[in-house]
Amino acid sequence: MTDDGRQQARISDPKFKTPKTYLAQIEGEPDEATLEKLRRGVRLKDGLTLPAEVEQIEEPDLWPRDPPVRYRKSVPDCWIKLTIREGKNRQVRRMTAAVGYPTLRLVRWSIGDWSLDGIPPGAWREG
Repeated sequence: MTDDGRQQARISDPKFKTPKTYLAQIEGEPDEATLEKLRRGVRLKDGLTLPAEVEQIEEPDLWPRDPPVRYRKSVPDCWIKLTIREGKNRQVRRMTAAVGYPTLRLVRWSIGDWSLDGIPPGAWREG
């Protein structure tokens, strides 16, 4: 989201715990108890994640994925908005899989105060 090296270091350094928000299309429709597990933190092979903010959302208006996510008539899917404050490798995908809902599509929507909201694909803005 930036070409400023100092700013990038601050954004990505775990000690600053910059919130990162993702929109994730997941396989299945989780109940409130499952969302609560994500909120409390999930045990992964490399340890317990920090608590996350999570909510189920309506399907966002995003650019088409190429190739498209495989559609399965017999398996429902839904979208969640998940905010984490750490950055373990493939963390969001591993968290949703750990609670039984694999991620089908993942979009990093915002980091700190910077968001993709209102920016069309291929465009940019100075921040």
